[in-house]
Amino acid sequence: MYRFTNDYSEGAHPRILDAMVRTNLEGNFGYSTDPHSKHAHELIRAAIGRPDADVHILVGGTQTNATCLCAFLRPHEAAIAAASGHICVHETGAIEATGHKCIAMPAAEGGKLTPDTVRAAVAAHPDEHMVKPKLVYVSNTTEVGGVYTTAELEALRAVCDELGLYLYLDGARLSSALAAGGASLTDLGRLCDAFYIGGTKNGALFGEAVCILNPALKPDFRYIIKQHGGMLAKGWLLGIQFEELFRDGLYFEVGEHANGLAMKLKEGISALGYAFGSDSPSNQQFPILPNRVLDQLKDDFHWEVTSKPDAEHTEIRLVTSWATQPEAVEAFLSALANAKE
Repeated sequence: MYRFTNDYSEGAHPRILDAMVRTNLEGNFGYSTDPHSKHAHELIRAAIGRPDADVHILVGGTQTNATCLCAFLRPHEAAIAAASGHICVHETGAIEATGHKCIAMPAAEGGKLTPDTVRAAVAAHPDEHMVKPKLVYVSNTTEVGGVYTTAELEALRAVCDELGLYLYLDGARLSSALAAGGASLTDLGRLCDAFYIGGTKNGALFGEAVCILNPALKPDFRYIIKQHGGMLAKGWLLGIQFEELFRDGLYFEVGEHANGLAMKLKEGISALGYAFGSDSPSNQQFPILPNRVLDQLKDDFHWEVTSKPDAEHTEIRLVTSWATQPEAVEAFLSALANAKE
């Protein structure tokens, strides 16, 4: 069976596994105080163009978002996010569990927030009888595969400055966003108050690298990591992975590979006359296919269902990764072409 289920079904890029085997018996200091973690932090600071950044590598995305927002927000403050955003839909109320409300706003095309949407959220919370919007949460890519450009993030940065808000970016699929022409790492370094560089969905076994740029958000962050169970004793396992991802451009290569195959899927499905739920330039594609066709494919391919536009059609999500092989894409397109409606 060929799997297009997600971009973390396979273990890790072979180069990362090789590095972990090679260093297995070194003996390292714990809790990310080891030389590998320190070197990874240096490589990330160089990549984002911010030698002053605080870098912390946590284990997973939900843990990272919950830890960051808990650390950055006061008890009465809230995060503004698209209603389709990960913290609103797919994190089991993790942000609310820390005591902070997610203000879910209608998403624009591509699952994005716009400056006008941010202004509307703030205007709807005018006084102390409501939570106070303080942080704008965006993700690159979005849940529907949209990609924020530099200009779009600059516009959000401007409205955040205007309204006194933090700008925080979830980079769970950041390598795909970069490969699709999204805002660069150096753009993120100058425009965000904090963001994270995803590893789990970008070739690593696990790990997300938080970059804190705003000095006001830096103090005591390691205390919050520890309190939230995010301080991995064997922290060098995180450091080694990001050291390898950023040593000579592997992070960018995995995104380019995944996106290249996703575009072949998109082009092939479009050529057969099928529509998509969103126009994604990234490694997530959302074709709308007849149920009778999907029934003919389901024994050989795996995907996730995202919606059912009507009784006869289903929107599915096809995700490519560093590990996806060209023959998997070719097999899917061939089977789709031969399926009978």
